[in-house]
Amino acid sequence: MQTFDLEQLRTLAAVIDAGSLTAAAPRVFLSQSSVSEQIRKLEERAGQSLLTRSKAGVAPTEAGTRLLAYARRILALSDEAFRDLHGETLQGELRLAVTDYFRPGDLTRLLGRLGESYPQVRLHVSIMKSDALRAAYAHGDFDVGLAMKVAGTSPSPEQGAKAPVIRRESLVWLGAAGMRLARGEPVRLLALPDTCSLHQYTVALLRRRRVPYVLAHVASGVAGLQSALAAGLGVACLNESAVCEGVARLAPPHGLPALPRVAFQFLPARRGETEFVTRAREMLATHLV
Repeated sequence: MQTFDLEQLRTLAAVIDAGSLTAAAPRVFLSQSSVSEQIRKLEERAGQSLLTRSKAGVAPTEAGTRLLAYARRILALSDEAFRDLHGETLQGELRLAVTDYFRPGDLTRLLGRLGESYPQVRLHVSIMKSDALRAAYAHGDFDVGLAMKVAGTSPSPEQGAKAPVIRRESLVWLGAAGMRLARGEPVRLLALPDTCSLHQYTVALLRRRRVPYVLAHVASGVAGLQSALAAGLGVACLNESAVCEGVARLAPPHGLPALPRVAFQFLPARRGETEFVTRAREMLATHLV
């Protein structure tokens, strides 16, 4: 009887999630050529193309999308069976806080995979500003926190504990697609409230570089900021994954200061943390790699 190979299905999911064969290779601990061979064999077994390839990367065909849905369910069930037989079942209630700057698409996929892989874990997810997240985590309001830190800013308390970095991104100046800054006029700055560390960093940078600006709009969250950008209300400093429909990087030369990178990292374990929370953090980090 013809069946699908688990490792080939796992490779397909990794390639589609990563967006390219090269980016998927370290996720499945294979070389790029081995990933390509796995996909070739899987397409032979499926009897049709599963991916479309372009300079921008890969995307699933209709058949690839259908098989991916089956693959996720099959892999989740296989993983659950392995953990159960090895006494590694994870169950309990987990309070997770995530910075508003973390990519919504990544968070959606993460929660979906967690629900499939760990159906006995009850997740309570809050989206917060990083500084508020750190304060709430320090007070024990959450079990696991994923925050963002701007490179070169004052060390946060968790840095001494070597908080694991999940991803790094560049900060970029964004505006409506095709926007050009008018020379001689103050920059119309869009930002989150002044309690946001990125707001504070951006304002301090413009003042330090003596760039005239006016705070034209304050949004309550990143989604609102993206809408204001797309509407052409001004420019904002955001992590590069905030680029969305109607929003683009400002084309050079724009006269604005160069920007550093940011790191998304889990806040380190607190003293007395339970084994369940420790394992849950490790699980989350594995799913986000």
